[in-house]
Amino acid sequence: MKILIVGATGGTGRELVKQALDRGHIVTAFARNPADIAIQHERLSVVQGNVLDPGSVETAVKGQDAVLSALGHKRWMIPSSILSQGTRVLVDAMKRQGVRRLICETSLGVGDSRGRLGLYYTLFVIPVIVFFYFRDKKKQEDVIRQSGLDWVIVRPGRLTNGRKREEYRHGSKVGNYIWTVSISRADVADFMLSQLENDRYVHQAVGVAY
Repeated sequence: MKILIVGATGGTGRELVKQALDRGHIVTAFARNPADIAIQHERLSVVQGNVLDPGSVETAVKGQDAVLSALGHKRWMIPSSILSQGTRVLVDAMKRQGVRRLICETSLGVGDSRGRLGLYYTLFVIPVIVFFYFRDKKKQEDVIRQSGLDWVIVRPGRLTNGRKREEYRHGSKVGNYIWTVSISRADVADFMLSQLENDRYVHQAVGVAY
């Protein structure tokens, strides 16, 4: 399958690129700075661009079978609409190019999963440190839900750099209202890639955690 990975230089994005190649996919990695992608492979192409630039996004989307987005940034404490605006540009390009499948990483604690990252995140981290970031994630999810595409929203718990276990929980009720649940970026990537040809969670937002 030909897949485009948006946010390919982030923690989850790098895992998506590596594991997608391991699974035999033909991969296009979309990045503002291609030099940040260290992997070299005959089935990997790197496209330079900005997710807010419709032209570069359209070029990257053309000819793909599916798109996986691990879009993120580190402007946590200031108002930003990078996630929602970038996702809108991506969705519009997919619709124009006839690419139907979108798998997008957001987070537990967004939308109807509010509270499922545990008390520490619910009462402190989200409202104090990443309030604007999570507000934009909610808008991002709204864009996806209204897209008309065959989408899956993947909501991981607290992300770690641990190894890939391939054993984790997934579903609408994943998470905990008291303590923080977590999952490695490697396992998030594993789950996201598994959704490419699995229709179980199409048009659903699904939590993933240990």
